Amino acid sequence: MRLLVLHGPNLNLLGERPGDVPGVTLASVEAAVRTEAARRGFTEVRFVQSNHEGALVDTLQAARHWATAVLLNPGALTHSSWVLHDALAATRPPVVEVHLSNLDALGPARRQWVLEGVVEGRIHGRGLAGYVEALELLGREAGAFLAHGLGDERGTGTDATVSVQGAVTSSGTTGAGAVGTGA
Repeated sequence: MRLLVLHGPNLNLLGERPGDVPGVTLASVEAAVRTEAARRGFTEVRFVQSNHEGALVDTLQAARHWATAVLLNPGALTHSSWVLHDALAATRPPVVEVHLSNLDALGPARRQWVLEGVVEGRIHGRGLAGYVEALELLGREAGAFLAHGLGDERGTGTDATVSVQGAVTSSGTTGAGAVGTGA
């Protein structure tokens, strides 16, 4: 199984923003996800963070035949991005949305969830544990996705990295030891 992890705007600043959980950075999230994903049977994990909505859409479209599952932290785009909604609707692998913080505590303006209906689940307010829960759900969903033959036309994963203008990407093969990191 192959996992795409997308992080949206401002998540590159994790650990530096007011109200962030002390010690949690994008690098620590990626390390935890990589370890847990390998434990749950994901053989390759790619990470992309972008502050640009279009770069996230380009990444989803480029990975639609490669990824078996998508873990998405869209940041504030969850409240406003119909473009991301439409891209997710056109993407076949299961998607679970995760947020470190409790979005309900951010006030009524942040209670609109435009990604509703195009994600298999949403986990928020659980910190890093939310990513582990999302991977558990994605493992089940991706297994069902493959069991129903929906992943048969997926590529072999020969494209080593997803290159998207305005995005920070890293990829690696998990399991059996070594992890490679791309640009």
